[in-house]
Amino acid sequence: MTAIPQGRGRRAALVSAICALVVTGTGLTGCGSGDPDAGTNGVGKLPAGTIESRTRAAAKSASALRLSGTVVGNGGTYTLDMRLKSDGGTGSVTSRTGSFKVLRVGPHLFLKADAAFWNQEGADGGGDSAAAANKLEGKYVKVPTGDPAYKRFSGFTDKDVLLDSLLTLHGSLGTDGHHEQDGIRTIRITGDKGSGGTLDVSLEGTPYPLNLVRAGHAGTLRMSDWGKDFSLAEPPKKETVDYGKQLPAS
Repeated sequence: MTAIPQGRGRRAALVSAICALVVTGTGLTGCGSGDPDAGTNGVGKLPAGTIESRTRAAAKSASALRLSGTVVGNGGTYTLDMRLKSDGGTGSVTSRTGSFKVLRVGPHLFLKADAAFWNQEGADGGGDSAAAANKLEGKYVKVPTGDPAYKRFSGFTDKDVLLDSLLTLHGSLGTDGHHEQDGIRTIRITGDKGSGGTLDVSLEGTPYPLNLVRAGHAGTLRMSDWGKDFSLAEPPKKETVDYGKQLPAS
């Protein structure tokens, strides 16, 4: 039997010990194997269509998330930073014409913005509209469910509506290797080799979608804080304006 030099033997023993600690402490397997899917949730080895269906199911079943980034559509670019869950959402929306805060608690929708926002929302832009806008500035304005603005803005706070409309890749599905998003290992799936959009799916824990690049340069969105609860409550009455059945100039 050939004797192993003492220094090499100690190094080998140290490597084996570290590998054993990593495997025991994290559940990882294949230490030193070079397998990019070692210790992951396994979706990286699945066909792209299966990955997409699993990440959609995971997103739908999640109790909450944060969605931020840009969406291009309806003739403009919108920057979103929203916290969403099944019974409502809260956050901000910014476009080239201004920004506003949006809050929905159950069926009750509130908008908070400056006078400039309310002036552009007014149809006639006359003196009455300007006066009303000044009164609304800095207040949470309760939007009646029958008002056209309700349908227009409530979608920003609807978790299922947003995810169903945004988590869409166009064309034939494929995979584009392993990547990383904010320190989390991901598998990237693509539509038409990327021209139909790309979606990074977490390889750690639940296969949640983490980063979406929409087709046609229609925006990029990050999804985080999956399952992390947050407070959602109606604003104090002293900070709220309720116009009843219809907003001014709707």
